[in-house]
Amino acid sequence: MKRFYSFALIVLAALPMWGQTRKGVANVDTMPKVVRQYQDSLMSYKAKLDSLQNIDNQNNALFSRLFLPVTYYNDVSHNALSLNQNGVGNYNLNTALMNLYLTRPDLVAGTEDELKKIGATPAQIEAAKNTKVELVEKKAEKPVEPEPAPVEVVVKKPNFWTFKGDGYLQFLQNYVSGNWYKGGESNYSMLSSLTLEANYDNKSKWKWDNKLEMKLGFQTSRSDSVNRFKANEDLIRFTSKVGLQATKHWYYTLQLLAYTQFTRGLKSNDRRTYSDFMSPFNLNLGLGMDYKVEWLNKKLTGTVNISPLAVNYRYVDRRIFRKNDTEFQWFPSRHGLDDQKHSLTDFGSQFTIDLLWKIAENIKWKTRMYGFTSYKRVQYEWENTFTFQFNKYISSNIFVYPRFDDNTARDGHHGYWQFKEYVSIGFNYSF
Repeated sequence: MKRFYSFALIVLAALPMWGQTRKGVANVDTMPKVVRQYQDSLMSYKAKLDSLQNIDNQNNALFSRLFLPVTYYNDVSHNALSLNQNGVGNYNLNTALMNLYLTRPDLVAGTEDELKKIGATPAQIEAAKNTKVELVEKKAEKPVEPEPAPVEVVVKKPNFWTFKGDGYLQFLQNYVSGNWYKGGESNYSMLSSLTLEANYDNKSKWKWDNKLEMKLGFQTSRSDSVNRFKANEDLIRFTSKVGLQATKHWYYTLQLLAYTQFTRGLKSNDRRTYSDFMSPFNLNLGLGMDYKVEWLNKKLTGTVNISPLAVNYRYVDRRIFRKNDTEFQWFPSRHGLDDQKHSLTDFGSQFTIDLLWKIAENIKWKTRMYGFTSYKRVQYEWENTFTFQFNKYISSNIFVYPRFDDNTARDGHHGYWQFKEYVSIGFNYSF
């Protein structure tokens, strides 16, 4: 770069001589003189190349005037007229610029005063500081790796099981005085129920639903001099369904249904036992399809099971029941079994509809319809429970239960139909 500066100075210094040559007499051969001056300039500036390495930062900044538009600087004329030739600035640079001003004033584009209005002049710009950087080979420090802290890893398996349940304990009391003008009878009743569910769903293809229902209720009345307490509600029922998903709502299903009761079934002022634990015991197995109900914005939910292939097994454990203190009769015949037999097996078809409709925030309707036919006999049940929830723990139930079974003795008034209904109020709890 310094050599380039020297060459530029030589060219600027020679411009006046070239101009004089062109303005002089054309017949005079000035070429040898120019060559001689050029050679002398090369020798002169060659000797000064080393001194350029020691020019201070301010003189380095002054060399930028060679590459900027030609400007008239005040210090150039000041140094030319000064008696001290070692004034401010570079002597060679000032000489070249002074010759340019004198010989080619037409190339001067502006003055230093104009530059001051715009901004700092090159002489006032602080020269770039030469920072000596020593490159040394240095390896990056190896990062210190923290010691691994012991981490306890807990792997949890997905839980596809859900558990829920609900129960209630309700009472009913009715008092009628002995001289009540319409007559009547005082009585007390109690009803308890517990429902437990354990359901499996792997969110892929398989599901397994299990439900256990238990109900037990007692009543007492003054007119019954034989039985102090009688069961007015008695049920143990277990339902289990294994399903393989076919479509979004349909499943291929194998359903198991088993039910019996807790204690003896009695009637007022009658010593006979009409039913008992495992008498009867019903076991039903059906193969078909199950439909998952989600209607009315999921306010009506449940399942509908259709089993074209079903088998029903009925068993009666108790051989006889007491008719009076001295006479006995065969018990199984009351439940459709032949005398001297304890079991009955039927093949046929069945359906089960189990739904829950949340009619309002505090009103629910739970219904269950069950039907089985062996194409010789028909059994149909329809259980309806209307629940009115007053608060979290207090509720009232209305239970309506019609039933049809043509395998029993025909009644003169109701035929093969049977009917049961009650209203109760009490405590309710769900979990």
